[in-house]
Amino acid sequence: MLPAVTIQLIAEDPNTQARAGLLTTPHGEVPTPAFMPVGTQATVKGVTVDQLKQLGASMILGNTYHLGLRPGHELIRSLGGLHRFSGWDGPILTDSGGFQIFSLAQLTKITEHGATFKSHIDGRAIELTPELSIDIQESLGSDVAMVLDHVIALPNEPAVIEDAMERSIRWAKRCLEHASREDQARFAIVQGGLDPELRRQCAQEMSKEDFEGFAIGGLSVGEPPAEMYKTIEATVPYLPKAKPRYLMGVGTPIDLVEAIARGVDMFDCVMPTRNGRNALAFTATGSMKLRNAKFREDARPLEEDCPCPACRHSRAYIRHLFVAGEMLGPILLSIHNLTFYQRLVREARAHIQAGTYSTFLDQQRQIWTPVTQDV
Repeated sequence: MLPAVTIQLIAEDPNTQARAGLLTTPHGEVPTPAFMPVGTQATVKGVTVDQLKQLGASMILGNTYHLGLRPGHELIRSLGGLHRFSGWDGPILTDSGGFQIFSLAQLTKITEHGATFKSHIDGRAIELTPELSIDIQESLGSDVAMVLDHVIALPNEPAVIEDAMERSIRWAKRCLEHASREDQARFAIVQGGLDPELRRQCAQEMSKEDFEGFAIGGLSVGEPPAEMYKTIEATVPYLPKAKPRYLMGVGTPIDLVEAIARGVDMFDCVMPTRNGRNALAFTATGSMKLRNAKFREDARPLEEDCPCPACRHSRAYIRHLFVAGEMLGPILLSIHNLTFYQRLVREARAHIQAGTYSTFLDQQRQIWTPVTQDV
């Protein structure tokens, strides 16, 4: 039986670990490196599916926990699955709910069986097990289902990190054993905090199983960027080269290009849309805080060569929208930032294919270090 999702490597950069590939899924192909806009609740906030296609997105992300609660996975299944329900006909990856174990920690109790939550909507008790996580994702019908993992905050006690890592391995195996859809891939998630040895152990143990892809999880939860990069370096060599590698929940533009240099293929993050809703634009020369008074009379677009609808307007106009509380401001900047992220990974891919990724990486480091640079 052929796997539901595969990756074909197209090119590898001679001076870094960066690689370009083509991910094949039941709902289409995804050039890698790839950035997936986050559509937690079956929508990327403020952006239509047609706009997502126009700005260059090829794969989006949904969330098991949120969609399982509202509107409910059985309803989505009865309406034809997540693709038909949302109107997005391209590839979809669904997160397992593991991150909610971390983000709702005060409302969560962990046992070997699973995680018991208090719903953030109505306070009712919900138990999310590896098996239920898979059941929900199979009802949603995503192309990639993530296994349920145990995410913890960093830094943490070594014993706590090791315990969560070992539980993540056991839960991953239970997910794989329970899964039944042949048209849905399962991706394992490597945990282990910032400990290189635990990351190696977890990656090697997960690689023994028949997963179609592998994610690096539990990062971007409070650790310094340099520690995150070291952890990626300690993990990637122990992941199968012939399968996709996904860094979950990351991140800033420099995080993406640094991780690509270390062999990562796929990314997701709320940063472009969340920052867009808060008047921060990403551009090729740095970040731009549009609420700043210096943009009040600025007639220039955000970027001269950007094809997005935001860049048909002046910086002054977009600033006015935010100051006036108009909903169009967050919409336009969300679209612009997503367009920028898609352009960034396309440029990375082109440089990998040309064998010049190290030059591109150096250029991006100059722009985004420090990442707080404002233009």
